[in-house]
Amino acid sequence: MLIRAIPTVLACALVASAQDTAAQKPISKTYLVESGTKVPLSMINSVSTKNSAPGDRVYLETVFPILVDGKIVIPPGSYVAGTITKVQKPGKVKGRGELYLRFDSLTLPNGVTRDFRARVSNLDGRASEELDRTEGSIKSEGNKAGDARTVGETTAVGASVGALAGGIEGAAGKGAGIGAAAGAAAGLAGVLLTHGPDAVLAKGTSVEMVLDRQIQYDETELDFSNALPHHSTSDGGGPLPSKKSQTPNTRRFPL
Repeated sequence: MLIRAIPTVLACALVASAQDTAAQKPISKTYLVESGTKVPLSMINSVSTKNSAPGDRVYLETVFPILVDGKIVIPPGSYVAGTITKVQKPGKVKGRGELYLRFDSLTLPNGVTRDFRARVSNLDGRASEELDRTEGSIKSEGNKAGDARTVGETTAVGASVGALAGGIEGAAGKGAGIGAAAGAAAGLAGVLLTHGPDAVLAKGTSVEMVLDRQIQYDETELDFSNALPHHSTSDGGGPLPSKKSQTPNTRRFPL
């Protein structure tokens, strides 16, 4: 009987030892980044309605730490990848370029990656683009001022040429009126034949992302001691590319 009882005693001892080991092992804490959390980002590459197409990738990095319970869970230098889902190129007359951007994944400096869904919640205050939070689109600015300037410039040029020609023939006033009308018509034709400005997110543009769902990290995934040092790709806060660099200030049309 004693011999038969030995395996049972050993089994009980092993179970007790395993339970003691499990009891002594510290429970790893989890950190939850809640839905609705806003994460400031900086553009690593540039995208625009002129050169981009649906499916093109967008790359950004975080520029401010996100904390949960006093612990940094998303440090600066984490990488975010996104996708352009729709591109609407600017049309004529009322054309405005539009970009639709979706965020897909977040990679911490130590390589831990999470797939998620997030959207743009704010744009750089220096950018001239507009964010439509309802539709989720990034729209280029309108160009009404530039169109009015074009018509005005060509009208003035036409009036000057007409006055000069009329002066030669002894009817300067009549020539100026005819020239102004011709100039206005040429300016309007130029506006109708010209596309509106493109929507642009330049490298270094600040973009705010808002999470549409929760992201959970285990404490063991938040060790950044061996992560590579962060080198910011920010543009240093200087002015963003002006729309003037996209379209000429003036247009020249034959009268």
